[in-house]
Amino acid sequence: MLAFLFRLAALCFLFCAPIIRVGRAQQVRPPAIKGGVAELSSAGPQRREGNLFIADDNVDIRYGEQRLRADHMEYNDQTSEAFARGHVHYDFQNEHLEADEAHFNVSTSRGTFRNVRGTIKIERRPNPSLLLTDNPLYFEARQVERFGHDFYIIHQAWITVCDPRHPKWQFYAPRARVRLDKSMALVNANFRLFRVPLIWMPYATAPAGPKIRQSGFLVPVAGNSTSKGFVFGDEFYWAPTTWMDTTVGAEFLSRRGSAERGQFRAKPWENTTLKYNYFGVIDRQKQGGHEQQFAVQSLLRDNWRFVADVNELSSLTFRLAFADTFGDAINSEVRSSIFLTNNFRGFSVNLAYLNDRSFITTNPQTSISLRNAPQARFSSVEQSPWRAPVYFAFDAFAGALHRDDVLIDTPSAVARTELAPRVTVPVHFGPWLSATTTAAFRTTYYGDSLVPGTAATPTPVLSNQSITRNDGEFTLDLRLPTLQRYFEPAPADKSKSRKRYKHTIEPSITYRYVTGIDNFPQLIRFDAGSTLSNTDEVQYGITQRFWMKSGDDQPQELVSWSLLQKHYFDPTFGGAIVAGQRNVLETFESVSPFAFAFGPRNSSPIVSDFKITPAGRFDTEQLLEYDPQLRKITAIGTLMKLKPYREFFVTVAHFRLQADTILQPLANQVRVLLGYGGETRRGFNVTTGISYDITNSALQNQLAQISYNGKCCGIALEYRRIALGQVRTDNQLRVAFIIANIGTFGNLRHQEKIF
Repeated sequence: MLAFLFRLAALCFLFCAPIIRVGRAQQVRPPAIKGGVAELSSAGPQRREGNLFIADDNVDIRYGEQRLRADHMEYNDQTSEAFARGHVHYDFQNEHLEADEAHFNVSTSRGTFRNVRGTIKIERRPNPSLLLTDNPLYFEARQVERFGHDFYIIHQAWITVCDPRHPKWQFYAPRARVRLDKSMALVNANFRLFRVPLIWMPYATAPAGPKIRQSGFLVPVAGNSTSKGFVFGDEFYWAPTTWMDTTVGAEFLSRRGSAERGQFRAKPWENTTLKYNYFGVIDRQKQGGHEQQFAVQSLLRDNWRFVADVNELSSLTFRLAFADTFGDAINSEVRSSIFLTNNFRGFSVNLAYLNDRSFITTNPQTSISLRNAPQARFSSVEQSPWRAPVYFAFDAFAGALHRDDVLIDTPSAVARTELAPRVTVPVHFGPWLSATTTAAFRTTYYGDSLVPGTAATPTPVLSNQSITRNDGEFTLDLRLPTLQRYFEPAPADKSKSRKRYKHTIEPSITYRYVTGIDNFPQLIRFDAGSTLSNTDEVQYGITQRFWMKSGDDQPQELVSWSLLQKHYFDPTFGGAIVAGQRNVLETFESVSPFAFAFGPRNSSPIVSDFKITPAGRFDTEQLLEYDPQLRKITAIGTLMKLKPYREFFVTVAHFRLQADTILQPLANQVRVLLGYGGETRRGFNVTTGISYDITNSALQNQLAQISYNGKCCGIALEYRRIALGQVRTDNQLRVAFIIANIGTFGNLRHQEKIF
């Protein structure tokens, strides 16, 4: 009997000893139901009651990547259920929860936490138009239900990404759902700034992952402008798949009517993208209209490529009245192009649709519409079939043309075909001189023609009589030797890379002769190809460049200055020049983008192009045109960009046209844009700019924007004025509150360019 009692006492000592040893942490490994192992340790006593492990004082359970800590813990090794109380901490990857009490299954990762404070670290991809923060998503809640590794239901939640001790903004929602790496949904929520409720939302969603798109209504927009009145609108975003989304919306304009917007984007295949934009206004003041764009890019099989950029505008008045920015409003051209192309072994096949509409006046509305569709073109680059330095190439096309303006309206499809073979022979006269000669023959057929005007009826008359243009072309391009000199000053600091400088002088002479075009007045001006005329000319110029090379880096061009002019031996260009009116010929376009001939010409303007491009803090270009026939400077263009400090920038543009009014109206405009900071930079950011018409003494555009971005939010204010004569004088005040990682509240959705 004594022996039995002694053995019983020894067994009790062995089994009960862990209960009374509290000097160091203890660890047991009860099994979990899914085959894993839950490691339980504590600094205090542990005991087992059936399937239940009970422990106190800094209890810690680890299961895979999960960790649950509390002052008191009860764990069932059969169900993997854990009950935790007092200073509860739960950690898993980028999630951290603190609670007073928790019921949690470590195997299924499902559980309930009460009186919770938690953070979830959400990774966001860099976005230049979105304020981002490294702060985690912080929330406080009465109760949090966790379902698996990626889904939470939060009850009576306060949510922010600001410092939880002093949050500048918060969302409050009686119920919120968070699906990690996807989205967050708030039900019956309100947005609070400094704890003051501002906006109520019956249902709202926000991204909770690096790149998540979710269907739903966007944040409403409200604002005011002097021309539109009170503005209120909203948009609906629909993303049914990962490769397609659509946005549709409408705005109420109290003084004008209503506006509609739409956008469709898709990428159905890896090498194919589609995009469609629509903007329209129903206007009570009869200035309404619409504009739309459809764009496609696709790389097809066997090296075929398809590109479409189709644009349509109902009227220039509509664009002037309702365009969002000054740069969009003053654009009077609408161009569309569709082409299918394939390049192979030096040959090119192209099928194209081209349409160009240029608006001239608004009241009455006049425009010039040019269409080249359909068109098929087959061409080749220079190729040598023999070893001799003789290269052959050709260009051939056939298509249908149409022109519509205030003077003529051609049939919808005027046939045109052209064949232009050419041969090129390079010639070398030693190492210092070379020349390239090119001879070509061009024959072009037009299905319709013009009957030139007379003194009694100066306007030409459209005729259905076909016409053929045949011409011969010869070009001699002389490559004169380039003069150069190197400079290599000794560096003051021997530790820095040695810099070398090079000055080059590059002369150029090109002679060109075109003959055979005796019917130029009978050609309908469909495009630039129809402005080809007889010419006997020489183009000469000189270009100076100054280079710098630092160490083993690539050479960098610091300064360049180009002077260019053409001399015409035939001042009438085979009778193509009409005195007293604006003349635009193909030979003029290679010298200047501005028209300069209103009569016979022996020479073109002298064109000077001076550039300073050291890269970094300074960049400028000065363009001058001096007309020896008018004996004055006719065009001045200046563009200067300064960035003296890292966050400070200045852009100045000045353009002046002062030739004869027969060629184009006189113009003298200056535009200035300066600022400090950036759209998403922390701290204060300022941008201001103007566009001033010196000729008419009119301030056309004015912009002032100031913003402050903190670590979790920001605010932006903008004043914008657009003055476009009688069509529009508009003053706008825009405000936006910026929420990091989410977006903006207000009518200033993102920073817009002044030009």
